[in-house]
Amino acid sequence: MQPSQEFCEVTPLLIDGAVSPLSPQSPLSASFTSVLPYHKDSGILSEAEAKKAQKALADGNLLEVVFAAIETLRRVPSTRVNIAVTGDSGNGMSTFINVLRGIGHEEEASAPTGVVRTTQTRASYSFSCFPDVVLWDLPGMGATSQSLEDYIVEMQFSQYDLFIIIASEQFSMNHVMLAKAIEEMGKKFYIVWTKLDMDLSTRMLTEGQLMKNIRENILENLQKTRVRKPPIFLISSLEPSWHDFPKLRDTLKEDLSDIRYHGPLQNLFHAYKEIINDKVTYLQEKIATNSFQNTPGMRDIDDLAECLKTYRLSFGVNDESLQQLARSMGKESSEYKAIMKSQDLQAVITRGWKLKCLTCRVMKMFLILLSYIPSLDALIAPYIRQEKHNRMLEGVAEDTMTVLKKVLKDFTSS
Repeated sequence: MQPSQEFCEVTPLLIDGAVSPLSPQSPLSASFTSVLPYHKDSGILSEAEAKKAQKALADGNLLEVVFAAIETLRRVPSTRVNIAVTGDSGNGMSTFINVLRGIGHEEEASAPTGVVRTTQTRASYSFSCFPDVVLWDLPGMGATSQSLEDYIVEMQFSQYDLFIIIASEQFSMNHVMLAKAIEEMGKKFYIVWTKLDMDLSTRMLTEGQLMKNIRENILENLQKTRVRKPPIFLISSLEPSWHDFPKLRDTLKEDLSDIRYHGPLQNLFHAYKEIINDKVTYLQEKIATNSFQNTPGMRDIDDLAECLKTYRLSFGVNDESLQQLARSMGKESSEYKAIMKSQDLQAVITRGWKLKCLTCRVMKMFLILLSYIPSLDALIAPYIRQEKHNRMLEGVAEDTMTVLKKVLKDFTSS
């Protein structure tokens, strides 16, 4: 889903000079952008964009941060995605490639097919349905007598982003070995069983029972070498609108988006995490020196519920900000709140043992007793207060990053 038009027109949550509970002039954000260095390893962000993100986060304007991130992603050039189609010889890999590309076998640009082995060397084909995607038709494992290791090197497995392992009639040990090798490379793969029409015409089982048996057989063989369960599609290359073929196309579309944006997203996440961590460090220094005591919104620095609200507002993950962000993205704010762990004080306390210990009944009694010994109270109480605030601050910062990741991943998959 694309962001709504409101996204481009929305008024910032906090504007310089505006009267707000947490203005940029308050101790929580004052001079934040001026004291932070520009990280040259911000990668995808230019210096101007990094500084803009710093200012937006300092102002608690998460919406502006998201908007800037989406604009950055839109400027990312299309990344070429390479998909390898492999398997045993004679499984119909070239036929599958032609059908997936939506062209006939007789067309000039089609992959050669036949009853004998027609693919002796790897060949690449464009994919009109998906720009900047290249399908690689690899010779089947049985085409040569080379070992799996030599096959992987010669077919240049390292250059592919996604693998489609083609099988038919039986799921052989070659298929299992390929799947294991690809998994060990940390790459995604599908299992596509072709010629389902032939299986249906020669078996006495119902379509549902036959497809169930085929899936179970594939998984059983993969589990022998502890290969994780991959997406499995049972299709007929002669009937591209039937069985799992539509599902295969939809899954491929989603995964291509993930692959294409993976690098840019990781760079963005790294850049924003650096900025958020810088803000956490800056605020922790304020906490350590007790210079946050007069902050608007923190009338009582020992009222943790009130302070938590102030921190959430500071990072732009308070309820009002999340609602505004959700409206702009065409989502429900509950989607963002559901993944946050600092929605309320009780949630923050229960998430970590340290804050739980610092706020337990025994600790409260200890602090009351400590107040009768001024010399010790002056040393210990500020430290305990500082630890409480640091734990809350870290939780809010983590939630900020979690919400950012969800918003941007939703955008790239829309």
